[in-house]
Amino acid sequence: MYAVIKTGGKQYRVAEGDKLRVETLDADEGATVNLDQVLMVGDGETINVGAPMLEGATVSATVLSHGRGKKINVIKFRRRKHYRRQMGHRQNFTELKITAINQ
Repeated sequence: MYAVIKTGGKQYRVAEGDKLRVETLDADEGATVNLDQVLMVGDGETINVGAPMLEGATVSATVLSHGRGKKINVIKFRRRKHYRRQMGHRQNFTELKITAINQ
């Protein structure tokens, strides 16, 4: 069984036991989070698609950790104009483990 969920402005295809990194959620480590924005649930031959969300469907997940991703260097450069800018960015994330998909 798998589901397509929406969180943090992105969509993820998840199954039970999957680990994934999503945008930061306000939850403590070890807490259980219910994700209620479920777009689709599939189970072998049957597929339930919401319009746009499925009513009553939730995905339960456990918060494993919070962290920051790898550093991304951003460089702006204009040739022959003596213009150079350099910045770095590290995105915050929450790591989840999917425990159950409820229809």
